[in-house]
Amino acid sequence: MKINDYAFLSDCQSAALVSRGGSIDWFCVPRFDSPTIFGRLLDADAGHWLVCPRGKFSSRRQYIEGTLVLRNVYTTGSGVVEVVDALALAPTAHGHHIGKDAPHILLRSVRGLSGRVEMEMDFKPRFEYGLTHPHFRRVGGGMVIVGGPTELALTTPLEIDIEGSDAKARFSVAAGEAVGFSLAFRAGFREEQVPAQDVEEALEQTIQAWQSWAGAHETYQGLYAGEVNLSALVLRGLTFQPSGSLVAAATTSLPEVLGGSANWDYRFTWLRDASLTMRALWVASCPDEPQRFFDWISRAGGRVGREAVQIMYGVEGERDLTEHRLDHLAGFAGSRPVRVGNDAWKQKQLDVLGEVLNAAYIMRDHLGELDHWVREMLIVFADRAASGWKEPDAGIWEARDRERHYTFSKVMCWVALDRAVKMAGALKAGKRKVERWSQARGQIRRAILKQAWNNDVGAYTGAFGSDHLDAALLLMPLVDFLPAGDGRMLATIDAIDERLGAAAGLIRRWPEEHNGFVICSYWMAECQALAGRTGRAREIFEQVTSRANDLGLLSEMIDGKTGNLLGNFPQAFSHVGLINAAWRLTQESTGGKKLKG
Repeated sequence: MKINDYAFLSDCQSAALVSRGGSIDWFCVPRFDSPTIFGRLLDADAGHWLVCPRGKFSSRRQYIEGTLVLRNVYTTGSGVVEVVDALALAPTAHGHHIGKDAPHILLRSVRGLSGRVEMEMDFKPRFEYGLTHPHFRRVGGGMVIVGGPTELALTTPLEIDIEGSDAKARFSVAAGEAVGFSLAFRAGFREEQVPAQDVEEALEQTIQAWQSWAGAHETYQGLYAGEVNLSALVLRGLTFQPSGSLVAAATTSLPEVLGGSANWDYRFTWLRDASLTMRALWVASCPDEPQRFFDWISRAGGRVGREAVQIMYGVEGERDLTEHRLDHLAGFAGSRPVRVGNDAWKQKQLDVLGEVLNAAYIMRDHLGELDHWVREMLIVFADRAASGWKEPDAGIWEARDRERHYTFSKVMCWVALDRAVKMAGALKAGKRKVERWSQARGQIRRAILKQAWNNDVGAYTGAFGSDHLDAALLLMPLVDFLPAGDGRMLATIDAIDERLGAAAGLIRRWPEEHNGFVICSYWMAECQALAGRTGRAREIFEQVTSRANDLGLLSEMIDGKTGNLLGNFPQAFSHVGLINAAWRLTQESTGGKKLKG
C-alpha cells in the first residue's frame, strides 16, 4: 500500500480516500477531523469499503474535468467496467456556495462498458478509528448500520449478505447495465425506511456543482494551467465550507518517514497555511474567500490579550486541540504512534504574524473596508511583532525540543511590520504607532543581516548563531526581504540547492532530514526564477510536479530514492507551492498578471 495509490474525495466538509483498487480506506464524517468510518489507511482492521472486479484487472482513473468526482475504468479478461465515486454535494450548492448543506453521502456507481464483468463488494465499517464494530439492521430500501453515536444508511438494489459487522455482495454488470450504492451518514437515524437515493442523479448534480465552482472564476491562463487548476480544486476540497477555514490535509498520522514516529494530525487550520492559500487562490483566479477567511480568524481568535497568538484552530474555531495517541492502531506501514489532535496549538510561532498581515496586504483590494474586529486583530499582530521579535519561538517547522531564535521567524516579524506600515491607512493606525512599527522594522532587518549570516557556512542560517541551513529561508526573496540576486541571498539559495537537495528537484528542510519537502522544492523553483535562472526553475518545477500521483495529487513529502509520496495527504501546503511557483514562472517567463504591492 502506497500513499500514491489514493484518490481524494470531498464535499467541502468531510473527506474520503479511495485506493487504485477500489477500496475506500479513509472516511471521516461529518467533519474532516471526525473519527473514522473507514480507517484501513492506518490499520488493516479499522474498516474499508471495497467495490472492484473479481480476479485480475488493470485500472485507469481520472477526475471528471473540473471536479473531485473520480472515474476508475477497470479492464478484465471478460470486459470493461467503470466505477464512479464521489462525496455528494447538495443540489443547491453551486458556484461560491459549493459545499453548503452537504448531505454527507458517499456515492458509488458501477456501469458496464463492454462484455460482462463479475464484481464484488466488501463493506466493513469500523467506527471511531476501528474501536466500534457496528450492528446491521435490514430495513425497507436497504440497511441501517449503528454503533455508538454513529449511524449510516446503505442503499443498493443488490441482495447483501451480512456476517456480523461485515456485508458482502457478488454481482455482474454487462455493457449498459448499472448498479448504484449510496452510504449516508445519519445522526440519530431511527426511521424504519431508508430514504431512496437516485445515485446517477446525485452524481450528475455533484458534477455540475463542482463545475459551477470552476466556472464562477476566471480561468488561470499562465504556465502549467492544468496543474494549477487541479491544485485549486484540491484547496477548495480542503476548505470547510461552513466556516471558510482550510485544513492542512485530509488525514492524520501518515508518516514523514516510513516506520518513524513523526506522524501528526493535520486535519486542522493553521493560520500560516491558510494565509498562504489566500495568495495561491488569488493566483488561480479564485479570490472569493478572503473576507470569510479574515472574519473566521478574528472570530476564532476572539479578543487577543496578553497570551501568545494561537497558530492553529479546529475547523469551526476550536482552540483546544490536545493531542493523544491511538495505541490500538498499527499505523500506516507500521508507523507508530497514530495521533489525534496536535499539541502544536500550544506553541509560540512568531512567523504567523507576518503571514496573516501579508495575506491581508496582498488581498487588500478584495477585502474592502476592514471590519473593526479584523482591523483590531491585524493591529495586535503588528504590535506583537514589534514587541516580541527578539523572543525565541518554535519556528515554522514546529520544533518540539526547545525554542530558538529562528531566522525565518524574525523575517516574518519584519514582514508583519512592513505590511502594517504600508496598510496604516486601512488599519486606521495613529502616527505614533506607525512610527513604532517602522522603527522596529529597521531593527529587525539590521539584526537579521548581521546575526543570521554565517561566514563559515557561506549562507544565512536557520537560527541566529547556528551553522544549520534551513530551506524556510528561501522565502526571504519571496516576501521581498532581500532580492534573489543579492550576493548573500544568492549564496544562500545555492547552498540550500546544493546541500539540502534530496534528489532531482527535491529540497529537504534541514540537513538531517531524509526526504524532500514539497513546498520547499517549489520555493526553490521560485527563487531560481527570481534570480533570472528560468531554465533551472522550470527544471525543478517539472521534476517535482512529475512526482505527483497519477491524479496530480501531492502529499507533504517525497522519498528521494523511491519517489513515493510521504506525509499527510493531500497536502494543502504542497498544492499552494505548486500554484505559486507556476505563477512565478509565468511572471518571469512571459510577464503575466502582476501581484499587487
